[in-house]
Amino acid sequence: IQNDRKNTLASVCLEKNLLKSRSKLDFHVANQLFVEHRHKLIYCEVPKVGCSNWKRTIFLLQADLNMKAAEIEHDHIHRTSVIKKLTSYPPEKQEEFLSNYTKVMFTRHPLERLVSAYRDKLLHSEPFYSITVANEIRAMFRKNNNSSEKVSFQEFVNFIITKQPNALDIHWKPMFLLCDPCNIHYDVLGKYETLDLDSEHVLKIIGAPESMHYPSLKRYSSEKRTTGDITLEYFRQLSSEQIEKIKKVYQLDFFLFNYSMK
Repeated sequence: IQNDRKNTLASVCLEKNLLKSRSKLDFHVANQLFVEHRHKLIYCEVPKVGCSNWKRTIFLLQADLNMKAAEIEHDHIHRTSVIKKLTSYPPEKQEEFLSNYTKVMFTRHPLERLVSAYRDKLLHSEPFYSITVANEIRAMFRKNNNSSEKVSFQEFVNFIITKQPNALDIHWKPMFLLCDPCNIHYDVLGKYETLDLDSEHVLKIIGAPESMHYPSLKRYSSEKRTTGDITLEYFRQLSSEQIEKIKKVYQLDFFLFNYSMK
């Protein structure tokens, strides 16, 4: 499975001319990479692909604490100083870690990830997204500036279509831009769709304790996880033109990680 994923990735990188010689690691990519030294792991964070639970796993691996993943709060895990970004090290150390550590990236079907981001960020009361980003979207697509109704999925999609992929928020930026898999040779290319199997594979090859397993915690536990069926429900709200345009935004994610565009 890993060989198939890597071969697909390599052929698309070559075909689409995405390979580049680099003198140093791009800062924005390095900022998505988290380092766990005890088991020599580098994990690329792709939001909406189980990253909070991966951070919990890294926290427990590194801290070796006698605690459970469920005891680590969602907000705490994204602010803790225990988990270090690659950017917190000098360039020569960054290269050393990249050469010697196990590098891991997880992906998810681009449209399912998009719907998950919309549900998580625009339908809940997280101030930056539900106020700041939502107000920007309302100003762009509503005649009535005083309208306070939640941003619709159609408005969200139109908002993304108007921007350059590089300028998008990390929660819906194309995955290949976050982790640069054409130029960083990841040892494991995991998928959200096979998360249990792939996470066990990662934990095994880095020599994690046998008792450790990837946790399946959810921030809003009362809601269903975003599935293919839920994604389909949201996409039924869009016109065929909107669907074609939004697929183009994520076209390289579809090709590189072998997801169907149908």
